[in-house]
Amino acid sequence: MTSSPRVLVAGSTGYLGLHIVKQLMATGHDFSAVARNKQKLVHGGVAEEQIQEVQVTKPSDLKGICDGVDVVISCLGITRQKDGLSYMDVDYQANLNLLVEAEKVGVSKFIYISAFNAPNYPKVRILSAKEKFATRLLNSEKLQPCVIRPNGFFVDLEEVYHMARKGRVYQFGSGAMKINPIHGADLAQFCLQQIESDEREVDVGGPETLSINEIAQVAFEAQQKRVAITSIPDSVRRMLIWLMAKFPDRYAGGAEFFLTMLGSDSVALSTVCEHLLSILQNVIKSLIDRKHSFTT
Repeated sequence: MTSSPRVLVAGSTGYLGLHIVKQLMATGHDFSAVARNKQKLVHGGVAEEQIQEVQVTKPSDLKGICDGVDVVISCLGITRQKDGLSYMDVDYQANLNLLVEAEKVGVSKFIYISAFNAPNYPKVRILSAKEKFATRLLNSEKLQPCVIRPNGFFVDLEEVYHMARKGRVYQFGSGAMKINPIHGADLAQFCLQQIESDEREVDVGGPETLSINEIAQVAFEAQQKRVAITSIPDSVRRMLIWLMAKFPDRYAGGAEFFLTMLGSDSVALSTVCEHLLSILQNVIKSLIDRKHSFTT
């Protein structure tokens, strides 16, 4: 692989994808970004000739998309889409469409971002779809695969902040479940570091491990509010997971994933400790002003 490989970023308008694109721009790296709608990238300063506006769920749209590309980094996956697509449609099939095209034209490496502990939860739809693709990628004999499984993002704590702003945080069980979330900028840097790595599978988290109760306390302190936490019996969480399984992905998939992850500690090895990670309180406090812009 050359010292400055050409990179294709799929899922470039999502939270992580934007961070990756931002860092590629900052370093003057040769890259192109795949997007369903290019406007967010254009507004962020990406040149139009660097953007490929396609529907990744349509294999015909991807013909030639990997021509001249050395490394594909895929952040493709459903977050808040409401277009009727399932996790299998996007997290699995869309990624597979891209992988097949990459294999066809001789791409050297394919980096895919899954989720921490995903192989342990085959009944959770979003994780099942992600790991079905991860398995296919790791079995590829035509390019070098790399599957990155990050822990939760700092930005995922936004809901806790908003509950605290309203005066009360609700959590399940004792609130002792621990997590070490990672900032998107750090994860983006980590993903780019894997371009030159031989790792096939790697977990990654942030440097600060906190319980759910501690996160709630930080959220209250950031707003100078009295701490008020209400504990809901964990049996309710388990019942809700059972109920969520009865509904389609678009209505219940996210809740199914979130509620399942609250059932046990989720602490990944911390391999990064730079960029906005020193004071978690400041990160949570900044969420109130977040505009879902290119710089979030």
